[in-house]
Amino acid sequence: MSLLLQTPTALVARLVRRVTGSTASPLAGRTVLVTGASSGIGEATAYAAARRGAHVLLVARRLDALEAVAEGIRADGGQAEAYACDLTDGDSVDALVDRVLAEHGAVDYLVNNAGRSIRRSLELTRDRFHDFERTMAVNYFGPVRLTMGLLPAMRQQRFGHVVNVLSWGVQLPAPKFAAYLASKSALDTWSRVAARETYADNVTFTNVRMRNVLTPMLVSEDERDRKIALTPEQAAERIVRALEDRPVHSNEWVGTPGQLFQLAFPRLADRLASGGHRSTPDTAAAAGTGAASSSYDVSR
Repeated sequence: MSLLLQTPTALVARLVRRVTGSTASPLAGRTVLVTGASSGIGEATAYAAARRGAHVLLVARRLDALEAVAEGIRADGGQAEAYACDLTDGDSVDALVDRVLAEHGAVDYLVNNAGRSIRRSLELTRDRFHDFERTMAVNYFGPVRLTMGLLPAMRQQRFGHVVNVLSWGVQLPAPKFAAYLASKSALDTWSRVAARETYADNVTFTNVRMRNVLTPMLVSEDERDRKIALTPEQAAERIVRALEDRPVHSNEWVGTPGQLFQLAFPRLADRLASGGHRSTPDTAAAAGTGAASSSYDVSR
């Protein structure tokens, strides 16, 4: 089943390695930068990439948490270095790019994982425009600025790959996620354009449209969402496969059929989504009245 769900590009890459008998990961000896690496998906991805022989650069806001992850990777026999950076601060991103390029020459693989999730209806967002501003800052402007800074070195060495950790909501837009899915969709589209401009330089992009993952970002989701969620380790394995195989996209099995259904029957899709929206009220956290409200808008 896992082979059937891969894109043709990824399937060919994996089959070539099997036919040639190659046991080494394409990540071995390469530099992989992972944002949001202090916990959750990013931490699990850093460990998984390091175990495949990559030199991992860990990026997040909390240096102490990053250092703990780096120490764990080194204790596991891997290579890792920590870099504190606030992706919403342009000067901080530019300083990170300058330092990384000075110390490593180029980044071979970039994982844009750091993100903010907000689940709140438009009705409750009417006087909270900062929901959109903050989410775009983390989920779109930050990764775009970082990628733009690292792209010239990738193109010069004629190798690079960028993996964006997105959401299956890019294909299946769900009510109450306007701010979140707009930011993820923006990065999805930007990366498809960038990929076509850098294709001749052997710099490629993969958009991983992930289902829910059991991280702090899921604290306010209901039990139905949690039951179908991936663990950070499962999500990390999918990201590492995207790094190794370099497919154009990596979707959930319902993503493409669901997207085609919406194209064929747009009003019916709206009606079904509307019914789900009306039957599932905003959480107390979204309304700012619940115990979890203080930790509702979180970044992984």
